[in-house]
Amino acid sequence: MVQVTGITRKNLPIYGNWVGTLEGYQNARIQPQVTGYLIRQDYREGSYVRKDQVLFEIDPRPFQAALDQAKAQMAEAQAQLVKTTLDVNRDIPEARAKAIPQSQLDNDRQAQLAAKASVAAGQAAVERASINLGYTKVRSLIGGIAGIAMVQVGNLVGPSAVLTSVSQVSPIKVYFPISEQEYLTIAQRAAPGTVDFLSAASSIPLQLTLSNNSVYPYRGRFLFTDRQVDPQTGTIQVVGEFPNPSRLLRPGQYASVRALTQMLKNALLVPQTAVTQLQGSYQVTLVGAGNRVHVQNVQVGPQVGSLWVITAGLKPGDRVVAEGSQKVRDGETVTPQPYAAGDR
Repeated sequence: MVQVTGITRKNLPIYGNWVGTLEGYQNARIQPQVTGYLIRQDYREGSYVRKDQVLFEIDPRPFQAALDQAKAQMAEAQAQLVKTTLDVNRDIPEARAKAIPQSQLDNDRQAQLAAKASVAAGQAAVERASINLGYTKVRSLIGGIAGIAMVQVGNLVGPSAVLTSVSQVSPIKVYFPISEQEYLTIAQRAAPGTVDFLSAASSIPLQLTLSNNSVYPYRGRFLFTDRQVDPQTGTIQVVGEFPNPSRLLRPGQYASVRALTQMLKNALLVPQTAVTQLQGSYQVTLVGAGNRVHVQNVQVGPQVGSLWVITAGLKPGDRVVAEGSQKVRDGETVTPQPYAAGDR
């Protein structure tokens, strides 16, 4: 005796479910560009900061002194330029009148060129000293959530030190791997003549389930994919984007990502117990005329609950053995009973 069921036929949505990691849309490590002692922290850790907001201050006195010195040296160079210019202007008519040797005028002109170069160097030194003085106020490169300070007031810091990090979290990114098969399935939904994953995926909303099993109220979208499939895992990294107006989502969180990857039209489904796998092939046992059984090779699709999609090898109206197929042989006559446990 075997339990027999018909084939379920219906439109079937296929969902992909992946484990994702949240990351800031932009992330900036805040590092000073000059070396000095930290004298002030100007932000509250964990708070939102604006772009260019001052986060830390380094003792500006050495840099102010360097700027003052550079300005004084430039003023000296400018005075020397004025003197050499007067010398040249005085000696030109005298050299023409042969009152002084031409070599003296040449020397004056060389001194004038050297003075001009000194003024240019002085201007560059003033600009550099002014920039360094400005760097004593360490600013945020982006707007976002500022993390915990990694240094304390009084520490000597330099360009290699990380003072804190800032992450833009609205919107926020989610990174998750999908299989190569899922990638191709979505990409092939693109418009005829094109096979482009993002074109096809742009209309597919993403759903996020948080670690407490609550469903995030905002829908996300596919943003971009990595350039290659990981040969070790057979997956490709995909990045999605979610609105985060309340800044509830934070970098480093884990979440489940779900999306409708395919809609199977008039899909044929049988109980998973009806399918036998043998050396890489799949078979079902059919009950035909006179209750005679026949082993049929099939091709399978995704599993949905307790059912299995059959993509080839069956047709509507076929009856399959859902329980007991291992007890019968091909061509044998059976006594079929209805299959009551199927999820149809």
